[in-house]
Parts: sequence; structure tokens; C-alpha cells
Amino acid sequence: MKEMAIDPRSTTRTLASLAGIIALLVAAIAGIGLGAVHISPSEIYSVLTGSASTEASQIITNIRLPRVISGACVGINLAIAGCILQGIFSNPMADSGTTGISAGAGFAAILIMLVFPEHTALVPLAAFSGGMITACLVFWVAWKDGIAPLRLILSGMIIGSFCAALTTILFVFFSDRVQNVVTWMAGSLQTQTWTHVFMILPYTIIGLIGIIWAYRQLNLLQLGEEAAQGLGVNLNQSRLLLLALASLLAGSAVSVAGMIGFVGLIIPHIVRMIVGSDFEYLLPCSALFGSALLVGADTLSRFLFSPIEVPVGIFTALLGTPFFIYLLQKRSPR
Repeated sequence: MKEMAIDPRSTTRTLASLAGIIALLVAAIAGIGLGAVHISPSEIYSVLTGSASTEASQIITNIRLPRVISGACVGINLAIAGCILQGIFSNPMADSGTTGISAGAGFAAILIMLVFPEHTALVPLAAFSGGMITACLVFWVAWKDGIAPLRLILSGMIIGSFCAALTTILFVFFSDRVQNVVTWMAGSLQTQTWTHVFMILPYTIIGLIGIIWAYRQLNLLQLGEEAAQGLGVNLNQSRLLLLALASLLAGSAVSVAGMIGFVGLIIPHIVRMIVGSDFEYLLPCSALFGSALLVGADTLSRFLFSPIEVPVGIFTALLGTPFFIYLLQKRSPR
């Protein structure tokens, strides 16, 4: 009998998945253990298994564990949203930030927090609605016999700037309440509690379940419009549903952690270079590395400059801006 050939790409994808899991575990352990009070891995294990009742238990249970879980969920949501948007627009430079979705979601969330502070429970719904409306508007402005990368970026910048201007107007009219959202605007996990975890966790579960359907649709869209239609795909319906899923994930992340950028841009692009363009592997691997990146970046942002804590949104921007410039330079001849 002939021996079956082993697909090298399959081995690479398996190793990438394992690397993502290990990276997330390492980032989570570091996020729980590092801080003003150092907690060893053995103490973390004792607390998580319920065999310890000390000061470390209070720190882990009430402060660091919800922060790590919330950060992981935010990273998953942003990475999946960016990956989906890149598939919809066939553009590796698309994510919730460059397409203006985060700006639209942020404006809607701030509108609730400043104008209707007694209805903060509506912030996730408002952020989703703002992100969805912005995404549809950018899609409509950028579309002209297809989506050109330059037109997409310019449309996202224009709509995002418009939403930023509206946000500034809110700051002017409600200046007495601005202090409550300044840290949130910079993108921070500093005040995360179990309430935030329970707020974002359902959306993360929806996103993880949604990729089971989304990867098939995105793979078909990669074949081109004519080929996809020939296979019975309703392009408009698929794009709209995918856009809704991406907006839901980006909006939920914005509502919990504020304006954290570049995660949805960097992670899918790097993962694509490792596992290829098959969204069956690209989406889950992006989710793993997205969560690991955000938890790790949050840990570094509060540990490197201790006792000063830098908002993680600023930290990811410092990482993402050079990478975005690299992408623009690499793709400029096209």
C-alpha cells in the first residue's frame, strides 16, 4: 500500500494552533501573576483550584482574573471582526478601525454614556447599531464596481473623522461628564470587573459559534463574485450577515474596553502568512492570537511603566502604526 502524503500546510496549521493556545496561556498567567503584588504560578494554581484563601485569592478573583478574561474576549472579538472585514472587502488593510466601524460604535456608546447615563445597559446595543450603520455607509461610499483598497481606506477615514467630530461635539456640550469617559476613549481594561466579563462573554460566544458559518461564506467570496453566484451564494445577503457579525463583535469590544485599535488589522494579516487564506483555519487562529496579543499587551502596559499604567489602546497603537505603514508601503505599487 502507498503511504499517504502528509500535507505540510496541515502540520503548520496544527503547530500554529498549538502556539496560539500556549501564547494565550502564557499571557494569561503573566496577566494574573504580574503587578504591584507578585503572585507565583503555584499560588495561581492553588487559588484557581480553590485550595487557597489568602490575599492573593482576593487579588486574583476580584481584580486580575476578570481583567484577563475580559481582555481575552475583547481580543477575540476584534481579531474575528477584522478577519471577517478583510474577507468581505478582499483587503488585508481592512479592520474595524480603518473602516470607521470602531469610530461609529464609539460615538454611539459615548452618546449613551454622556447623554443618557442612566441607560448604560444599552451601551452594547448602541455600539453595535453605530458600528453597523457606519459599516454599511462605508461599504456604500467605497463601492464602485467592486471595492478598491484605496477607496475603502479613504471612505473609512472620512466616515471615521465625521464620527470623531460628532464625538467632539458631545464632549463640548457635556464637558462636565467627559472625565468619566476619557480613559475609556483611550482603550483601557483598567476598571474591568465580572460585570464587564458577563457583558462581553455572550457576544464572544456568538462570534465563536458564528465563525463555523462564516468561514464557508468567506471562502466562497474569495472565489470571485461570478464563481460564488454560480455555487448558489446570495452575495448581498452573505455580505450583510457577515457585516452584521463583524459589527456586533467590534461594537461589543468597544462598549467594554473603549477604542482599542490595530488588533483586527495586525493579527489576521500575520496569521494569514502562517496558515494561509483558508478561513476555516484563519478565523480560529486569529481568535487565539488576538486574545493572546491583547492580554499580553495589557500586562505589559501596566507592568513596564509601573506605577503608571498606560491604557492598552495606546500600547496597541504604538505596535500597530508601524505595521500599518509597512502594509501601505508593501501594497502601494498595486
